[in-house]
Amino acid sequence: MRHILLAIACMGITAAHAQIDSSLLRRKPRDSSGMLLNMDAVYQRPFLQAGKLPVALGGYMEANWQHLGTDGITEGHQFQMRRVTLFVASGIGRRLKFLSEIEFEDGTKEINIEFAAVDMEFHPLLNLRGGIVMNPIGAFNQNHDGPKWEFVDRPISATQMLPATWSNVGFGVYGKQFKKNWVVAYEAYLTNGFNDNITDNALGKTYLPAAKLNPNRFEESYNGLPMTTAKAALRHKKVGELGLSYMGGVYNKFESEGLVLDKKRAVQVWAIDANTTIGRTGTTITGEWVWIHADVPPTYSQQYGRGQQGGFADVVQPVYKGRIAGFAKSVLNVACRFEYVDWNTERFAQTGDAIADDIVAIVPAISWRPGAQTVIRLNYRYQWQRDLLGNPPARTAGFQMGVSSYF
Repeated sequence: MRHILLAIACMGITAAHAQIDSSLLRRKPRDSSGMLLNMDAVYQRPFLQAGKLPVALGGYMEANWQHLGTDGITEGHQFQMRRVTLFVASGIGRRLKFLSEIEFEDGTKEINIEFAAVDMEFHPLLNLRGGIVMNPIGAFNQNHDGPKWEFVDRPISATQMLPATWSNVGFGVYGKQFKKNWVVAYEAYLTNGFNDNITDNALGKTYLPAAKLNPNRFEESYNGLPMTTAKAALRHKKVGELGLSYMGGVYNKFESEGLVLDKKRAVQVWAIDANTTIGRTGTTITGEWVWIHADVPPTYSQQYGRGQQGGFADVVQPVYKGRIAGFAKSVLNVACRFEYVDWNTERFAQTGDAIADDIVAIVPAISWRPGAQTVIRLNYRYQWQRDLLGNPPARTAGFQMGVSSYF
């Protein structure tokens, strides 16, 4: 990469930062900052554009230190390189564009293609997208870039209940329409979907993120049936955004070479998300809540939840804007995240008592943004996690500090 950029510089081509929705990739007028939706996040990133080349490059990184302990037991000081993500985008032609997002997690322990799709624009309300698409369930799955958040960890509901950055091969349509201070939008996709790992896993519970362990989901469907994901969003320029989304499909292998193995068992997910900014104080509130229903075989024990629910709410308050340590456009924020996840909303058949298996967390934070594309954040995490029987919770607490930046 360094040699390529050096060669470009030697040829006298001047590089300049540009948003990916510039005329290189999109010929429609740019949205105002008050009318952007979560579905726009995939293209609303800073890219490096060299001269008239039809390719733009970008990415972001996240690194942190943490010292956490559970019931007095700790692993001490830990330094982590959470992820490096690379973007490559191209304006293929008029009304044709391509974007890819490749993520390297924990060094190179995991390498994932999170997005790699071609968009064909026919009309503002009708556009086609095909390739590896980000399933639009909730808001965080689409709008997950580290530099946009004041917290070191991603929400528990998005990573340990939903499979964060969940993407699959498929195609679909999307569009949006503006009218004065309003914008309404939709997305709908058919893709490959879940698999038996959501119940057949080492954790011994219904766990949707385990579906990401299937390396073949980018080349074949697990059971031959597509998964459906759809979302509708509404935003008012002065109020905020509200999104409703659904994702569902058959997850088990019910047939093999004409032999019926089981009935078709589906998993269904509903989500609501919202965000707003209070104009007078600049306070930003972002939230998401998710409900999951899985048709778990009756041969599985009650520890496998048929129902799950959870979500998070972030409150971010700017307390200072101005020069800090020579950075003229610094912003200092205080923030707090509230989290809850219940992996099993059922009751024990024998006693009628509620099954616990839940977690509650609160994360106060201080963040410093020396520039719009970089954040340095200090978090204190405190969480309570109960087992199936609702025994006294395991308590985890400690500090986390990290940096995340686009480049």
